[in-house]
Amino acid sequence: MANKRVLVTGAGGFIGHHLVSFLKNEGYWVRGVDIKEPEFAETQADEFELLDLRRWENCLQATREIDEVYALAADMGGMGFISANHSQILHNNILINVHTLDAARENGVNRYLFTSSACVYPEYKQMETSIAPLREEDAYPAQPQDAYGWEKLVTERLCTHYGEEHDIEVRIVRFHNIFGPLGTWEGGREKAPAAMCRKIAMAKQTREPEVEIWGDGEQTRSFCYIDDCLTGLHKLMRSNYTEPLNLGQDRMVTINQLADIVANIAGIDVVKKHVQGPQGVRGRNSDNTRLREVLDWEPEISLEEGLSQTYKWIEAKVKEKYNVEQYHTAD
Repeated sequence: MANKRVLVTGAGGFIGHHLVSFLKNEGYWVRGVDIKEPEFAETQADEFELLDLRRWENCLQATREIDEVYALAADMGGMGFISANHSQILHNNILINVHTLDAARENGVNRYLFTSSACVYPEYKQMETSIAPLREEDAYPAQPQDAYGWEKLVTERLCTHYGEEHDIEVRIVRFHNIFGPLGTWEGGREKAPAAMCRKIAMAKQTREPEVEIWGDGEQTRSFCYIDDCLTGLHKLMRSNYTEPLNLGQDRMVTINQLADIVANIAGIDVVKKHVQGPQGVRGRNSDNTRLREVLDWEPEISLEEGLSQTYKWIEAKVKEKYNVEQYHTAD
């Protein structure tokens, strides 16, 4: 792939930063674009440009002399953020997606992979904790819970029609809760695994075992480690499949169970304090039947293994930022 020139948008973010490194290791020439540089490690991109992709001219600049685009740029975060910023998310992401896709068409990009989300799935199919895994066709009739899900679903349709009517091949992936090191772990935009690792790292260091969990903690999700996500993205881009495809683990756990797994990794016992807060849908899990059929592959890294790596990194960040050694006293 030494001669293939690839653009990763959102390259300053969690998945985008990891993807740049993955593609470089695969032999691609990579341009990274974002409104910010990666926060936790230097980029490996051949070029990294700070560009606001809400602006058409910046998208033209980003997609110049590019063969393939991995479109990850988005204004997003965890449930606390996406449940409280509907207009901002819908406005910013629609601009990013429309301008980036059309600029790619204008500049003759051959292949375009849009990163969608499990948030596209209708709320009425996710009202119970023990739901059936979500199949790709379950997205319609549409009723996403948040503006973030509506924006992703509309852009899926836009990509599909561009693929039908213009000389550009499209790929569409629906992420199911990707997690791992080098991601946002505090500040309100972090997702559940990172937030849980931070809370339990603080509980361990301060020796205060109480950990807050939004709601009753019985809401269910599946979580996919970043390394599996990167492998799946690359396999999908190299495939000939043009319909939306789930990418995630198909093991469903409750948030209470997630807390127990992280606490076990940390080597401590915690006391769960259930408080009011945004919980999202009641239950969500990925049906990986089509993923296995299309890619002859599915995520392989266990939740425990992925959380172990993530917790180790976040615990180090907690110690570094808060100097929590000050809490340690002689027994």
